[in-house]
Amino acid sequence: MKLREIAHSRTGDKGNTLNVSVICHDPKHYAHLCAELTSERVKAWLGNVVHGCVTRYELPKLAALNFVLGNALGGGVTRSLALDAHGKSVSSALLDIQIAEPDWSKDA
Repeated sequence: MKLREIAHSRTGDKGNTLNVSVICHDPKHYAHLCAELTSERVKAWLGNVVHGCVTRYELPKLAALNFVLGNALGGGVTRSLALDAHGKSVSSALLDIQIAEPDWSKDA
């Protein structure tokens, strides 16, 4: 299944660093999200965009993960000629990653 089936995402930028949050539609999927979406996996998936390190921050009270992607904006908004200087499309690209289905029996 695609990540977008259990989560949504939002991005922000600061210089050449991109912040991507991934928020569960339903908090009961948070543990599954944590297990499936590691920093290494995000780095591998977005490797053509992210040329620095990927740091993951866990926000269990929000059922969200926040990823800080270094060297991800081609020099930053004011220095890049990239069509997506702010990195807004990266959230959509990340939501396309394939993940294992959660245990839907835990929904009850």
